[in-house]
Amino acid sequence: MRTAYSVETVRAAEAELMARLPQGGLMQRAAAGLAAACADLLGRVYGARVVLLVGSGDNGGDALYAGARLARRGAGVSALPLGARIHEGGLAALLGAGGRVADDPFEVLAAADLVLDGITGIGGHGGLRPDALPVARAARGSDAVVVAVDLPSGVEADTGEVRGEALRADATVTFGTYKPGLLIDPAKEYAGTVRLVGIGLEPHLPSVPDLEALQHADVARLLPVPAAESDKYRRGVVGVVAGSARYPGAAVLAVAGALRGGAGAVRYVGPAAEAVIARFPEALVHSGPPSKAGRVQAWVVGPGLGDGLDVVQDVLDSDVPVLVDADGLRPLDASALRDRGAPTLLTPHAGEAAALLGVPREEVESARLASVRELASRFGATVLLKGSTTLVAAPDGGRCPVRVNPMGTPWLATAGSGDVLSGLTGALLSAGLDARDAGSAAAYLHGLAARHAITEGAPITAYEVAGALRSAWRDVQATG
Repeated sequence: MRTAYSVETVRAAEAELMARLPQGGLMQRAAAGLAAACADLLGRVYGARVVLLVGSGDNGGDALYAGARLARRGAGVSALPLGARIHEGGLAALLGAGGRVADDPFEVLAAADLVLDGITGIGGHGGLRPDALPVARAARGSDAVVVAVDLPSGVEADTGEVRGEALRADATVTFGTYKPGLLIDPAKEYAGTVRLVGIGLEPHLPSVPDLEALQHADVARLLPVPAAESDKYRRGVVGVVAGSARYPGAAVLAVAGALRGGAGAVRYVGPAAEAVIARFPEALVHSGPPSKAGRVQAWVVGPGLGDGLDVVQDVLDSDVPVLVDADGLRPLDASALRDRGAPTLLTPHAGEAAALLGVPREEVESARLASVRELASRFGATVLLKGSTTLVAAPDGGRCPVRVNPMGTPWLATAGSGDVLSGLTGALLSAGLDARDAGSAAAYLHGLAARHAITEGAPITAYEVAGALRSAWRDVQATG
C-alpha cells in the first residue's frame, strides 16, 4: 500500500530523524537519492548539461548537493538562484565540484538536458512567485527533462490543489514518503512519474497516514472468495433499483457490474426488467417497491432513475447498506442520512458533489480532498468521489485515511461506466465488505478492468468495462 502524509507530519518526522544524524546528514541522504534518479534519467552523466532552479529553502539545498554529485561525475551543472537567499553549504559543494552559477538563465536552459526544480517543494503555497515565472516557463519550454525535487513547485503538498501557475515535471523524486499532492489531481498531473527515495523516515511516521492508495495485494485481501458451504445468500444478494423508460441501459449496466462483481444473486427492481432479463436471465426481477422485492444484503439505488425518485426513500428506510448514485443523490436529506442505522455509500461525480455541497463544480474539481471530506462529514456517509483520481472518505472525522484510487484512466469517461461501478460496489457491500473497503476495492477493479479492455489505445464502452471485470479480478487475485 502506498501511504502519504501531510507536511506537518513529515516535518515532525524529519526533526526526529535529524536529531539522530550528523548535521546535514538528512539532506545528504536526499541529495544522494536525487542524484541517482537523475543519473538514471540521463543515462549518460558525463557531458550532460544540468540546470538547477534553486529556491531559498531546503529544497534548493537538496538540488545543489545533488548537482554537486552530478558535477563530480562529469556533468556540466549550472545553478539559477531564484530565492532571497541560497543554501550556503549546497552552493559551496556545487562550486567545489566544478559547477557554477549561471549569468544568463535562458541561455543555459535552452541547452539543458535536465532541469532540477528546487524552487519551493512541500513548503510552497499559492503557485509560483512572479519573479520565478519566466525561468519556470523557459524550463518547461525547453527540450530538457524536468525533475521536481520532492514536489513540483507551485502545487499544494497537502491538498493536491494548484492555486496559481506551477512547473509541470516529467518526473518527481520525493523523499521518505509520498505527499498527498502527488496522488491527487490536479497536482498529480504536474508530478509526472513519481519515484520514492528512502531516507530513513519510515520509523518516525505515525502508523495511520493521511492518505493511502491500495495496490494489487491489498485489493486481493479484500475480495470475497466463496467457501465450500456458500450459497447465494452467503455470497451476497444485492438489490439494484435503477433505470427508467428513458434510461433502461443504466439498469443493464448496474446489474452487469453486480453480477461480475461476485454477487450470489441480483434482485432488480424497476421498469427495465425486460431489458435486464434479456441480457441476464439469472437476474431476479420485481416491479417494486424495493421493500417488497425480497431479501437482500445491500441496495444500489439511483442509476438512470430519471424522475422516478420516490423509491430512494424506500431503499434508505431499509436496515442494510445502501449505495446511492446518480439521480438518487438529488433528493438526499443530510440529517435523515445521518440517522440511518446501516451504512450509506454515496458515489457522486464532481458535478453531483458540487450540488450536494452547494458550491460551483470548479471548486470540487480544484479541491477534491477537502470536498470528499466535507461530504462525508456533512452527510454522515462514506463518500466515493468519482473523477480522474477517485477518492473514498469515511464519516469518521479523519480517523481513517482517505483512499485514492491509482487505477483510474481517462477512458472511463464514457456513458454508463459509473453504473457499472455502482453495481460492482453493491456486490462487494452485499458480500460483507464495509463501505470504505467496498468502494476502494471496486474503484480499483473498475479502473483495472478499463485498462484490460483498452486495445491499442482504442475507445471502450461501459459494457466492455463490465466484461473485463473477470480478467481484472483474476489479475488481482494472482498476487494474493
